[in-house]
Amino acid sequence: MSAPLSQAQNPGYVHVSVRNAARRAELARRMRNGSANGRRASGGQSETAPMPVVGPQGPGQVVPPDVVARGFVIYVGLDEDTASAAGTSLHRMATELRDYVEHIAPESQVHIAMAMASAAAEGTDLEVVRQALGDPTVTKRSGETPLQQPAPAAPSNSGVLIDLARREVKLDGESLNLTYKEFELLNYLVDNSMRTVGRQELLKTLWRNVDVDQMPNERTIDVHIRRLRSKLGRLANTVRTVRGQGYRFYEHPEVTVWAAPEYSI
Repeated sequence: MSAPLSQAQNPGYVHVSVRNAARRAELARRMRNGSANGRRASGGQSETAPMPVVGPQGPGQVVPPDVVARGFVIYVGLDEDTASAAGTSLHRMATELRDYVEHIAPESQVHIAMAMASAAAEGTDLEVVRQALGDPTVTKRSGETPLQQPAPAAPSNSGVLIDLARREVKLDGESLNLTYKEFELLNYLVDNSMRTVGRQELLKTLWRNVDVDQMPNERTIDVHIRRLRSKLGRLANTVRTVRGQGYRFYEHPEVTVWAAPEYSI
């Protein structure tokens, strides 16, 4: 990815809230001048029609005609504890949003990144998220220094290391040859380790892009779990069966999970 451009060079970085505020102001002005209705004042555009893009500094900033919208960013300010209290998780919300976009626009390309920041960082959750993810229009706080992520401790040659960033799993220092589905299964159980995950949920998550008539049955999950446990060796019991409910990942002193400070989902 090329180096980020300044606002003057990159007038296409626009917040929807800024664009909508400018549009509302224009509609109000036209209505005060006797426009028949809001829709006609807006040029007869439907709610799904492309909206004119304004620059970060407002409608006075001209966007070159060769600049077009190529996607969008949604910043969500929400900590994991608050999400958990609402009965969900940041990972689940993000993946469901991704699945929805891919469902309505199969040709879309979606990249989701989690924003990690110090608990002592000043500002609202949304301000911290925008700053952490490099929003070029966010106002930096004076005296603020970039968050330095501590380097992970050197891996021990004993136990299981689950590296979510590199998609690697090691047992006693030796890499495990997990299949794609086995790693996805382990990853999902780790991300939802606070609860038991049912077989149907695992099927819908791991085979979300498969047609309904090609969806495997619950027995497929049992087979993948058995193979995953076999590869985890003496620490296979970290993936446990909850009778009548599904499967659950349990923490163990010899199991270490690494996640990158910012990682793709």
